[in-house]
Order: sequence, then C-alpha cells, then structure tokens
Amino acid sequence: MRGKTLVTFNLNGCEVSLPVKAEESLLNALRRHGCTDLKCGCEAGSCGSCALLLDGLAVKSCIIPAASVNGKQIWTAAALCEYDTLAKSLAESFIDCGAVQCGFCTPGMIIASYAYIKDGGKADRQAIRRALSGNLCRCTGYKKIVDAVEKVAGSFFC
Repeated sequence: MRGKTLVTFNLNGCEVSLPVKAEESLLNALRRHGCTDLKCGCEAGSCGSCALLLDGLAVKSCIIPAASVNGKQIWTAAALCEYDTLAKSLAESFIDCGAVQCGFCTPGMIIASYAYIKDGGKADRQAIRRALSGNLCRCTGYKKIVDAVEKVAGSFFC
C-alpha cells in the first residue's frame, strides 16, 4: 500500500475500504472497485456522466479526490435505482419516454434528476433544463430526457 491511503466509506449501503493514491479521483477509484455505471466522459467536471450522490448531494466524481471521502455516504445511480422509489421511477420514465439512446449519460442524468426532484423541483420544463444543464447528452437532444423528468416530477412528492 506504499504511496496510498486507506479510505473507508459507505458505498451503496455497504462499508468499503479502498487504498487510493493522493491524486486519484473518486471516479477512477470507484471504477477500479467495479462501479461501471459511473462513466468517464471528460475528467474535468463538464459532462456529468460520472455523477453520484455524496452525502445526499449530486456531485461529479471526476473532480472529487478519492482520499476526501473517508466516512462519507456514496450512492451510484444503478444501486439507487434498485433501492429508492424515486430513482426507480426516474429510470422507468427514461425508458418509457425514450430518453435512453446510447445510455452513456443516463446514470448522470438520473442522479441530476433525482437531486432536482428531492430538492423540491417541480414539473417545470425550464427549471428541469437548468437542473440538467451540467449533464451532456450527445444523442437525444434533451426533449425526451426533460419529458421523462417532468413526468416523474409531476407525480412524485418528496
């Protein structure tokens, strides 16, 4: 473990300890650990494909140092969709509305949408677009993504 720090945190409901290098991003540490629903798009915090929940806040894991998450709670989109009703509803709505094309951006879009609705976001198309503005989709043109989020935001009460 030379040159590495052991970081312990809760990942998707389970305690995990990972050896990480000081300069390693949370994205790379989690992908190395097998969290492949986190996508590596830009590694600069611009595209949102690596978004996850860190202590309940949507963050871009590519710009978070892995060594900084000791004692934190982390949820990835795939696990959140298994255990959380809102996340599961969003995933189903993305499918129903045809908002999933190549799927690369979908986990990050689910995380951003989840955070928007959890924070009291409503079925307001302009507000949804603003909430998703940090996430890039190269396939859909966003209309179907906004449709999917609007559908859930209009029917889900947190």
